[in-house]
Amino acid sequence: MSGRRPQEPAIGVFDSGVGGLTVFRRIAEALPGEHLCYLGDTARVPYGTKSADTVIRYARSCAAHLQVRGVKMLVVACNTASAYALDVLSAELPVPVIGVVAPGARAAVSRTRTGRVGVIGTPGTVASGAYVRAIAALNPAIRVYSQACPLFVPLVEDGWTTGSVPEAVAARYLDKLAAKGVDTLVLGCTHYPLLRGVIANVMGPGVRLVDSAKETAKAVVETLRDRRMLRTDTRPGRREFYASDAPETFARVGARMLGGRTPLTQVEWVDV
Repeated sequence: MSGRRPQEPAIGVFDSGVGGLTVFRRIAEALPGEHLCYLGDTARVPYGTKSADTVIRYARSCAAHLQVRGVKMLVVACNTASAYALDVLSAELPVPVIGVVAPGARAAVSRTRTGRVGVIGTPGTVASGAYVRAIAALNPAIRVYSQACPLFVPLVEDGWTTGSVPEAVAARYLDKLAAKGVDTLVLGCTHYPLLRGVIANVMGPGVRLVDSAKETAKAVVETLRDRRMLRTDTRPGRREFYASDAPETFARVGARMLGGRTPLTQVEWVDV
């Protein structure tokens, strides 16, 4: 009996849209030999303004879709979904589940010198208090100041990552945190690393920025290594991209998230 050899399992990554591609990019850089499968739930973006119950329902459907495709790990590359749905997914799924909140919180605790940490994110992430709880669990003496920055996401997706417009918006949001004397700032949304230069200019050279995407990639590497789940084949891993709406737009905007200008190819529409 002949047949096609089953594909090796991939690391599944999902987000409400294209922002999680910053996490995907960091994982791909750290683990070029791993297979990666990304799902952007663009039909239901944004998650940051939805209720906890709705986000959990959406996260479950995304996770189920990736499971059908065969994944050995699930990365929740969305701060809001990590805040609301990570525990649920971890309890229900047979594979390791990594979110973006805990790695960012650990990095912030290790880097702060004054014990004053700022967190910026979507309204949903900030309202969830996930970073506040995660940081308090590691060091209850640290004071955490949170600020929602709802205009950052559309700025990034429209390509406004430098110049006077994003700088004015950043100043409006971040001046409050600067006044609190924070010395460490967690970029609590996967879009925000693309505004890193603007954010750094507003906050000043004395403030350390924590890129949750980079920290999440480190956690993925450590988890796979500890569980002896790393792919041993030295050939480059495959890359798969799926979107639940407007795959052409996903391909165009997603290219910027991955650091390129050429639209992604072979973005497949899926119904989740």
